[in-house]
Amino acid sequence: MSTFETIKNIAYLEPMNSFSEMVKDEFCAKHNISCFSTPLKTIKQIVEYVENNSDTLGILPAENTLDGTIRESLDSLIMAKDPNIRIVSEMILPIEYCLLSKTTEFYSITGLIATPRLIGKCQGFIQNELPRNLNVIEAPSMLESAYDLANHNLTYASIGNKKIAETCRLNILKENIYDDKNNMTRYVLIGNLETKPTGRDKTTIAFRTNHTPGALLEILKVFLEYDINLSYISSRPSKIEPNEYIFIVNFDGHLRNTNMLKAIDEIRPKTSFFRYLGSYRIAN
Repeated sequence: MSTFETIKNIAYLEPMNSFSEMVKDEFCAKHNISCFSTPLKTIKQIVEYVENNSDTLGILPAENTLDGTIRESLDSLIMAKDPNIRIVSEMILPIEYCLLSKTTEFYSITGLIATPRLIGKCQGFIQNELPRNLNVIEAPSMLESAYDLANHNLTYASIGNKKIAETCRLNILKENIYDDKNNMTRYVLIGNLETKPTGRDKTTIAFRTNHTPGALLEILKVFLEYDINLSYISSRPSKIEPNEYIFIVNFDGHLRNTNMLKAIDEIRPKTSFFRYLGSYRIAN
């Protein structure tokens, strides 16, 4: 089993300079990790990569304030072939887009290069802050829109994140120009790594109940009996059996706590499927 000190690689969702890479940098700083990184195309590839490389961690988007739970991340983690792959840390990252340019003069901007999606999601800012006769050029990605600024004069700007501004050496003219100001994503760090209790932890489990009346209620009673606070519970269709559901539960505390261990020991026999998904410090 690895420790943060022995990690040699972290896998995250491409492209480079994305919010996933930004949160990768934050996780490395938080846990004092110095290693290589590998951008991959899909969430499933990240989980499989971590399974096949014991000295590797992976970063998955878990939940977004606008779009809700990222189901593919939960499904891939629950169905991982290696049950020791679990959540070891979490972080909440504000999804903030900025107006970037080679110039420092905001009021000189006459043109905008951006993806169609970001043009639509930043309409409030574009209509209220930029010229009415703005020349808009569509680009396939944030990074390419930033690169394309080299082909235009100083009066053009692009929409991107702070990572792209740093990489392309662009000035940030305006921050947080997205219409939805409270857009945040919770990311989780996964791997075969044991965490220690910090006093401010939560634990995540997934299970499927037996086909008996009141089966879920019997499990919930166990949490009540051991005075364990549930902070989140949801269900989703099982990919193991048709017409069955898997419940995902977050509760306060670390699995190393005596009460937690006793509760889990009582819950396991009441389920037809059980997966411990990790105990980790609650994100600030």
